[in-house]
Amino acid sequence: MSGCDCTTSEKTPLKPVDDALDYILSYAKATLATETIPLEQALGRVVAKAVTSQINVPAWNNSAMDGYAVRASEVQQEQTILPISQRIPAGIQGDFLKVGTAARIFTGAPIPEGADSVVMQERCSEENQQVTIQGQVAQGANIRALGEDIKAGEEIIAVGTKCLPQHLGLSASVGVAELTVYRRLKVALFSSGDELVMPGTPLGAGKIYNSNQFTLQSLLESLGCEIINLGMVKDTLDATCQALQQAADSADLVLASGGVSVGEEDYVKPAVEKLGQLNLWKIAIRPGKPLAFGFINKTASKQTCPFIGAPGNPVSLFITFCIFARPFILKSQGQIQFKPMLQQVKANFDWTRPDKRREYARAKLSLNEQGIPTAELFPSRSSGVLSSLTWANGLIVMQENQTVKKGDWVSFISFESLLS
Repeated sequence: MSGCDCTTSEKTPLKPVDDALDYILSYAKATLATETIPLEQALGRVVAKAVTSQINVPAWNNSAMDGYAVRASEVQQEQTILPISQRIPAGIQGDFLKVGTAARIFTGAPIPEGADSVVMQERCSEENQQVTIQGQVAQGANIRALGEDIKAGEEIIAVGTKCLPQHLGLSASVGVAELTVYRRLKVALFSSGDELVMPGTPLGAGKIYNSNQFTLQSLLESLGCEIINLGMVKDTLDATCQALQQAADSADLVLASGGVSVGEEDYVKPAVEKLGQLNLWKIAIRPGKPLAFGFINKTASKQTCPFIGAPGNPVSLFITFCIFARPFILKSQGQIQFKPMLQQVKANFDWTRPDKRREYARAKLSLNEQGIPTAELFPSRSSGVLSSLTWANGLIVMQENQTVKKGDWVSFISFESLLS
């Protein structure tokens, strides 16, 4: 689980964050495999076939509220009294509205032929099968017109949309019971390091609990991946090669934590180079410089499996996953929106230590007395302080060589946007 974000002299220039992300994303290809699933199973899945409505919504002119359906031309006095000729609840088609009468109508009920307006019941009083209406009525008032929301033949959900509850409700509203979605991405993960033990077991001398496995698995679950967990791998070249090969043969993406730095016990980098190719290593980011990206050859075919190696330090792992692995996974699952949203907030801190690397600083966002979103920083920059990620609710993006004074506007990424 080696990994360090210390400042060292570099023999080769570090890859800028934006260039590295663009490069990684250029290899993210949405799987062509799809499946058709019931609507109730589609939450969080990515639409592979656009949803088109076969009906108008509303399917008929209907009342927007409880009241009385009338002809507007007959309600142009300060007070109008009309006999009530029928009662129309939701789900019932009324009769033709007789001239000189009103129909008692309820929200969602079809407007009877002959009526062109609805008067809200708050302006009416009813007695002896007559309604007294106060004031004039405009034609078309309080009527939801046929096709006002959706027209037949209209595309309502585009390919690449991640299904949220409102998308499922919209699909149901036009009678769609199934959606065609992209297959879940299969991601194989493992942790590297002889120092690792699982929670619930005694912690021996020199050992640490394997938090990274639980962080990565949870992050992948939040993205809707199918997870193949290979557990912990011993710090040997043979064991690492065996784990990588097994992962590549069974998955669409291999994700490893630890072992990608330059220590004598870091075997992931040489193992990837032995089984395939390492395309990218060392990025101008803090924390998380030793991020690796490459490909592993599958044994049964000429295909390759992409590989992302995250640093072993827990904060570095979390941040590099969010900045690099997350958009790669989302794009590979067919999603069209995969980059995090930036929010401009006020800095409640001074940043006088500009860095050549882009820094993602752990921050807590709150509203100040004026209601302006304001961020403060966690006091430590250490990539090993996992508790900082529960203290924070997002990341401040410190651009390369940037300095900040208290009150400046800075860019903030919320954990909420990164973890959904």
